[in-house]
Amino acid sequence: MQPMSLLVTTCVLFVGTHFALSHPLRAPLADRMGERAFLIVYSIVAIATFIMVVQAWRGMPPEPPLWVAGDALWSFASLIVLFASVLFMGSLIGNPALPAPNAAAAAQGAPRGVYAITRHPMMWGFALWALAHALVMPTAAQFVLSGTIAFLALAGSAGQDIKKARLMGDSWRHWAARTSFVPFARQIGGVTPWGDTIPRPHALFGGIVLWLVATYAHGAFGYMVAGVWRWMG
Repeated sequence: MQPMSLLVTTCVLFVGTHFALSHPLRAPLADRMGERAFLIVYSIVAIATFIMVVQAWRGMPPEPPLWVAGDALWSFASLIVLFASVLFMGSLIGNPALPAPNAAAAAQGAPRGVYAITRHPMMWGFALWALAHALVMPTAAQFVLSGTIAFLALAGSAGQDIKKARLMGDSWRHWAARTSFVPFARQIGGVTPWGDTIPRPHALFGGIVLWLVATYAHGAFGYMVAGVWRWMG
């Protein structure tokens, strides 16, 4: 069995390399290596450090949970993951935050669907996924893993706001002024109609499919049965 210190160390390495390559080291390395080569290196480092985190987490000794997750909490967590899946799938099309050639053009459009909810639907999807797992697996190791993913997603989103404002200028600032960082903040504040947040078909149906597949795999690969499969069981 592995100590908690190994899990913490790999999590720090995962987050640290991600931020270093995303911000201070990105420009000099991309200039020297070329953008394509840099992205390859970035991806290799991100995947390798994430595998280290997962292996450290899997090697942790069994520990008693801080509370027992009953059916009500499991149902709530499953709905959170469903919402996170819709946010993620919706973020794959027309997302100004992604490094795509049409990012500036996408930022000129009216925020609809997941972008009316938050301008960082992908990152909030990861953060909500982490929250759901911490709710139903309340152990120290899971808190470290979920906290790492949530911190990277949300702190990364804040850093992305700064970087995008520098790279895209008024296009991003105009987009940021018409969207919110925190989900549903503009609707709660009465600035944007709730009807604008209705997910587009690709987000809604894609999110449902992703949720069904992911929760099925959760049980199929030997982890706790989750989602609708838990209700059916």
